[in-house]
Amino acid sequence: MADYFVHEKALVETDVIGRDSTIWAFTHILKGAKIGNNVNINDHCFVENDVIIGDNVSVKCGVYLWDGVRLEDDVFIGPAATFTNDLLPRSKNKEYIQKKIVVKKGASIGANVTTLGGVTIGQYALIGAGTVVTKDVPAFALVYGNPGIIQGYVCVCAQKIDTAQSVFTCVCKRKYMIENGSITLKE
Repeated sequence: MADYFVHEKALVETDVIGRDSTIWAFTHILKGAKIGNNVNINDHCFVENDVIIGDNVSVKCGVYLWDGVRLEDDVFIGPAATFTNDLLPRSKNKEYIQKKIVVKKGASIGANVTTLGGVTIGQYALIGAGTVVTKDVPAFALVYGNPGIIQGYVCVCAQKIDTAQSVFTCVCKRKYMIENGSITLKE
C-alpha cells in the first residue's frame, strides 16, 4: 500500500512520489515527474515529465509545471501561477529551446504570478500576486509588479526586514547581514 494519497479522480503516471504526499482531483502527473515527501498538489494541476518537486512543497489549484521546472524544499506556489519554459513559442515547433526555472528553498510565489523560462528565484524570496518575473530574483527579495521589481527584502518568516544597516534582526529574532551585496541569514 502506498504511503501517499492520490484522489480517485487524479491521473498519476509517475511512481516517484514521496511519503505523506497528497495529490487531489483532476490533477495529471506524467511518468517522469519526481515528487518529494509531504507535498500537497491541489486540484486541476498538471506536472510534466521533467519536473522535480522537493519536500514540503505546496502547489495550489490550477498550476501547470512544465518540463524543466525545479521546486526545492519548502516552496509555496499560489493558485494559477504560470511557468513558461519556451521564450519563443510557435505551434508544432520541435526545435524550441527549453529554459529551466528553479525556485530555491523556502521561496513563495503568489497567485497568478507568471515566471519566464531561464529564471532562478532565490531562497525565501517572496513574489507578490500577479507579478511577471522576467529575471533572476535574489535570496530573501520581495518582488512585485509587471515586470517584477525588488521592493524590499523579507525574512524566512515572511516579515519585511529593514536592510538599512549591514547587520539587522527581524521581529522573529533571526539575524541577517549584507555581504558583497547579498543578504545572508546568520545561523
